[in-house]
Amino acid sequence: MKRLCEIFKSTRKEEMYLYVDKAKGLEDVPEVLLKQFGEPQSVMTIILTPERKLARVDVAEVLEKIDSDGFFLQMPPTPEQLLQRDRASD
Repeated sequence: MKRLCEIFKSTRKEEMYLYVDKAKGLEDVPEVLLKQFGEPQSVMTIILTPERKLARVDVAEVLEKIDSDGFFLQMPPTPEQLLQRDRASD
């Protein structure tokens, strides 16, 4: 499965991103989520395939959520994830 996705960053929450099918845009994202997300800012358009690696999320999960819900919401890292990231960069 291959999908052209657009990724938006949140203007309200650091490191929160929405992945959507480029052709459909934000039409399947619930209004309540968009209100909490803030003004979506497009940061990237990419082709997602099962073989592609993403930095913080599993591409299979992203593709599955876009298929079932019309979007995938990537939440900011937890404090534990931030600690692990900092340790890995040392």
